[in-house]
Amino acid sequence: MGKNIRSTAGASAFALLFVASVATAQAPQTVRLRGVIEKVDGRIVMAKSDKGEQLELNLADKMLVVEVVKASMADIKQGSFIGSGAMPQADGSQKAIEVHIFPESMRGTGEGFRPWDGAPNSTMTNGTVGATVTGVEGPIILVKYKDGEKKIVVTPDVPIVRYEIGDMSAVKPGVAFTVIRATKKPDGSFDIDRINVGRDGAVPR
Repeated sequence: MGKNIRSTAGASAFALLFVASVATAQAPQTVRLRGVIEKVDGRIVMAKSDKGEQLELNLADKMLVVEVVKASMADIKQGSFIGSGAMPQADGSQKAIEVHIFPESMRGTGEGFRPWDGAPNSTMTNGTVGATVTGVEGPIILVKYKDGEKKIVVTPDVPIVRYEIGDMSAVKPGVAFTVIRATKKPDGSFDIDRINVGRDGAVPR
């Protein structure tokens, strides 16, 4: 009987492992893309990546276009919802690499603290601005999110941008762009449903 129980348990474990493997295989893998738009033809965008590769982007019927505009510390208010790519510091703070300010309609986007692919060993903190104090290297912003808070040090050279909801007219040749989640298709093109595009010389990261 013990042998039968072990066999049944083993079969059940194998079945669970198989289901988990299938689910993982079926989950679409997404990648981040950056570059410059070269041509727009209907719902197809041809672009060159920051690595020099040619990209073909298939735009979803319901696209979210986010325009990225240059901003400054003066645009960051208490209660603003922001995101900051940063490098962890020995004292537990995060030294900003970039800061972006979300519009109210995007409040809550990606809220939390997690690893970031913008630079090796970097982090991303999205949350609501609390107090801001003056530090030796620059302003220190307290960013609060659901599970905690982080102190973000913003040195004078850190690029600060503001996100604004745009439309397809902002997707045009010569514009720098970032796609956070692109799904690669068998033909090598990418399906996307959101694109961040620079405005007036701003470059999305």
